[in-house]
Amino acid sequence: MTEPPFTDALAAFAAAPIQSAETARDVLSLSLLDWCAVAIAGRQEPVARVIRSLAEEEGGAPQAHAIGMTARVPTRMAALVNGTISHALDYDDTHFAHIGHPSVAVIPAALALGERVSASGRAIQEAALIGVEASVRAGLWLGRGHYQAGFHQTATAGAIGAGLAAGRLLGLDKGALADVIGLLGTRASGLKSQFGTMGKPYNAGIAAANGVEAALLVAHGFAPRRAGLEDAQGFGKTHHGSGDFGALEGLGQSWLFEQVSHKFHACCHGLHAALEAMADLLPVDPDGISEIRIETHPRWLTVCNIAAPRTGLEAKFSYAHVMALAALGHDTARLESFTEALARDPQVAALRGKVRVVPDQALPETAARVLISVNGVAQEAHHDLLTAMPLASRAAKVRAKAVALLGADRVAALHALINENAAPGEIGAALCKL
Repeated sequence: MTEPPFTDALAAFAAAPIQSAETARDVLSLSLLDWCAVAIAGRQEPVARVIRSLAEEEGGAPQAHAIGMTARVPTRMAALVNGTISHALDYDDTHFAHIGHPSVAVIPAALALGERVSASGRAIQEAALIGVEASVRAGLWLGRGHYQAGFHQTATAGAIGAGLAAGRLLGLDKGALADVIGLLGTRASGLKSQFGTMGKPYNAGIAAANGVEAALLVAHGFAPRRAGLEDAQGFGKTHHGSGDFGALEGLGQSWLFEQVSHKFHACCHGLHAALEAMADLLPVDPDGISEIRIETHPRWLTVCNIAAPRTGLEAKFSYAHVMALAALGHDTARLESFTEALARDPQVAALRGKVRVVPDQALPETAARVLISVNGVAQEAHHDLLTAMPLASRAAKVRAKAVALLGADRVAALHALINENAAPGEIGAALCKL
C-alpha cells in the first residue's frame, strides 16, 4: 500500500520518540496550566451547563473525569465536555501559523484517553505535545484558504492533533496512526459561522471527541481509507485545503508549537494586537474622542468585527466593542468586562460608533495599528503579537492570569500537579474539585 505522504509523515512523527523538545515541553507545561485555569473558570458558563446536562442524561462507563461533574463519564464524552468548557471563555492559547487554538482540542483528548489507560503524567504530556504540534502542521497543510472558506481550524486541524495524541496513548503503531488520520478525514468538522455563539466552544469539544473516537475505533480494528485527507475526494480537496507540504519542514526537529500565543485579554485573539497598541495610548478622555481607527489584516474582518454586539459572547468578537471598553477604562483581561449588560450599555454603544476598522493587506495577521483622535490631537501606536517574549516573562504572565482567574492557592496546587507529572486521573480529579 502506498502511503499518502502528508498522512505518512504525521503518523511517523506521532509514533516516534520525542527529540530536541526542551523548550517545547516548557511551553506545553505553561499551556497546560493556562488550559486548566480557563477551563475551571469557565465551568459555570451557560454552554458548560448545557454540555454537562447531556453527559448526565447519557451516563455510561465511568472512564474519565469531566469538569464540574462528580461521577466519571465515558472517555469520548469527557473529551467533549472538557474541550467545550475549556473554550467557553475564549481565553485559551492560539497559534497564528494556522489561526487555531491547539490546547482546547488536544489536551482534553489526551487527559481523557490517558485516564482511561492509566498512563503516566509524562506520557500524557508527551502525547499532548505531539498532538498540538500535529494540529499546527495539519492547519498549515490545509492553509489559509480552508480558514477563509469558513472552516474552523481549531476543530478541523485540532481533531487530527487530538486523534494522534489519543492514538499515541493507546500505543498505536505508525500504520494505525495513519488510519486515525484517514478516519478523521471523514469525521473532522467545525465552522466559523458559530463564532459569537455556544457553537464556537462546542467546535473545540467535537475536535477532542472526534480525535478520541477515531483512535478508539482504529484500536478496535476499524479500517478506513488512509488517504482520507489527501485523495481526490478527501478532506483537503473538498474543504478548500491547499495541500502545502511546506508544513512538514523540520517536523520532529523543530517545534512550531513554541510560538503559541497565550491570551491576556478575555476575547478573540484577533483583537489582541489592537488592544495592546491601544494600551500604549491610554488613558484618554473618552468624551473627547472623535475617532478610533484600527488598521488590521483583512482576514480578521470576517472573524471579530461584529459592529454592534448584543451579548457577552458577541462582544468577544468585536473590534468596536473592545476599543470602547479600553477607552472607558474597563479591563479587557477580566471576564466581567464581557457581559450582555456592557454590550447594551449606552456609553459603550455610543463610543463603538466612533470606531472604524480598516483592512490593510500589508500588515501581518498578528499586528495592528491604532490611531485615535482626542480633543483634536491625533496619536497612533502599533503592536505585533509575535514580538519576542522571554519564556520566563511569559511564564510569569500566564501564572498571574491563572491566579487572577482562580486564586493563588488553587494555582499552586495545579502547578505542583503539572510539574510533578501527575497522572491524568489526578489532574482530572483536581479539575472537578478546585
